[in-house]
Amino acid sequence: MDPIKVGKFIKELRKKNNLTQNDLANKYSVTYQAVSKWENGLNLPDVSLLRQMSKDFNISIEDILSGELNEQKKNHFKFIIISVIVIVLIVIVVLFVFRKNNSFEFKTLSTTCEQFNVSGSIAYDEKKSSIYISHINYCGGDDETVYKKIECNLYENNKNTNTIISSCSSNSDTKLEEYLKDVELNIDNYAQTCSKYNDDSLYLEINATDDSGKTTSYKIPLNLNNNCPR
Repeated sequence: MDPIKVGKFIKELRKKNNLTQNDLANKYSVTYQAVSKWENGLNLPDVSLLRQMSKDFNISIEDILSGELNEQKKNHFKFIIISVIVIVLIVIVVLFVFRKNNSFEFKTLSTTCEQFNVSGSIAYDEKKSSIYISHINYCGGDDETVYKKIECNLYENNKNTNTIISSCSSNSDTKLEEYLKDVELNIDNYAQTCSKYNDDSLYLEINATDDSGKTTSYKIPLNLNNNCPR
């Protein structure tokens, strides 16, 4: 990711929409100096602002962070590039969330499940942790089923007790792959500490129900790049 390129992209986006630096600053409740730093590649917007910009200007967060519009995102090579950008975004998220506390450390989350690719991370200190999961990508084949309802739950397994710590769902007719594109799970200031997590602690469960009432379930174990210190 090139901060200078990102800054130029934000500047072009602002001018394209006939906005001054003050206009953009007022729109997102920041100072015009902050906007100037964005455009000069000296800083990046908070992740919440990136999300809002993405919605307001009808572009993806990946487009902003890559500094250019990218229309071809379907092939595997493009997915790898986007995954790298997402990892960078995750780092930015946790840095902004915990910028006042230098004691936080980070672990990445992934999955060995052959049917799904998942990007995520855990930020933690001695007292608490935060979990961020994005880009859940189904790669188990061509599933053209239009589901009536889809649920995605993040579970914590603690001493054989399974607890849902985050969830999202859709009650509109949609395909699994299309639904997962917009799924993000973000748990801030979670009470559990990282030392409680291991490769068996966290998993995703996706339940997809079709028009006939048949439910297809997927359990996706999440692995830490290294187990947290005990």
